[in-house]
Amino acid sequence: MAAVVEMEVGVGAAGERELDEVDMSHLSPEEQWRVEHARMHAKHRGHEAMHAEMVLILIATLVVAQLLLVQWKQRHPRSYNMVTLFQMWVVPLYFTVKLHWWRFLVIWILFSAVTAFVTFRATRKPLVQTTPRLVYKWFLLIYKISYATGIVGYMAVMFTLFGLNLLFKIKPEDAMDFGISLLFYGLYYGVLERDFAEMCADYMASTIGFYSKSGMPTKHLSDSVCAVCGQQIFVDVSEEGIIENTYRLSCNHVFHEFCIRGWCIVGKKQTCPYCKEKVDLKRMFSNPWERPHVMYGQLLDWLRYLVAWQPVIIGLVQGINYILGLE
Repeated sequence: MAAVVEMEVGVGAAGERELDEVDMSHLSPEEQWRVEHARMHAKHRGHEAMHAEMVLILIATLVVAQLLLVQWKQRHPRSYNMVTLFQMWVVPLYFTVKLHWWRFLVIWILFSAVTAFVTFRATRKPLVQTTPRLVYKWFLLIYKISYATGIVGYMAVMFTLFGLNLLFKIKPEDAMDFGISLLFYGLYYGVLERDFAEMCADYMASTIGFYSKSGMPTKHLSDSVCAVCGQQIFVDVSEEGIIENTYRLSCNHVFHEFCIRGWCIVGKKQTCPYCKEKVDLKRMFSNPWERPHVMYGQLLDWLRYLVAWQPVIIGLVQGINYILGLE
C-alpha cells in the first residue's frame, strides 16, 4: 500500500513506467483505485495549458449552443420540439446498446410500442370520441409512475448519503446504484411522456376544431360541449356520454375535470383550450398535496435540455478538440 502511495506522488517518466508495471490482480479495490488515479495524474502531468484551452472551448461552445437553441425555439418552436423529442427518444438508446443495459432496453421498447399506438390513435382523422381520454389516461399513468419512481430514487440516494442503508445491511454502492437508476428512469420517462403528450394534445384539439395554435377556432364551442374531448358535458341517464365532475375556468368555459387537468398538466398547456386565456394553475390545484405535481412538471421541462442537447454539445466539443489536436 505504501508503495502505491509513493508512486502516486512520484514524477517523471520513470514513475509512470512503474505505475504501468503494477500488478493489479493482487491489490484491493481501494488500492486499484489509487493506482488508476495515479496513472491518470501521470498521464496528464505537464498539460495544464492544453487543459485550460479545452475548458475555454467547452465554455464557449456551451454559450454559443445555448444562444442558438434559444433563438431556434423562439423562431421555429414546432421544429425545435420535434427534433428535441426525437433526440430524447433515440440518444439514450445508443448508450443502452453500447453499455448492454438490457433492462432499460426492454422497458424502452414496451414504452415505445404503447406510445406509438396511442400517438397513432391521436393523429387519426376523424378522431374517435374515446381517443382523447385514452391518450390522457396513458400519459397520466406514465406521469404518475415516473413521479413515484423519481421520489423513491431520490430518497434512496439521500438514505445512502446519510448511511441509513447500513440499517438494512445494504452496501453503499448497491444502494446508490439502485437510487440513481430509479431517479434516471423517473426523470427520463417523465420528460419523454410530457413531450409526446403535448404533441398528441395539439393534434387532437386541432382535429376536434375548438382549438388552433394560431387564429380563431374552426368550430363554435357550445356551453354543453367539452373543448378538450369534444363530447357532451351533461348527459341524461339514458344517453351515451361521460358522467364526470366539471371544472369552470376563470374565462367561464366549462370542461370535464379529467380533461382540463390532462390538458394543463399532461399536455403542458396553460391556456384555455378554446379562448387561450391564461389558466391559473394555483387555483386549479388548491390542494397543497397536488401542487408538487406542477413543480415536478417544471423540473422535467428544465431537464429536457440536459437529456436532449447536452450529449450533442459534448460530442461537438470533443470533435473540436480532435480537430485541434487536443486530447
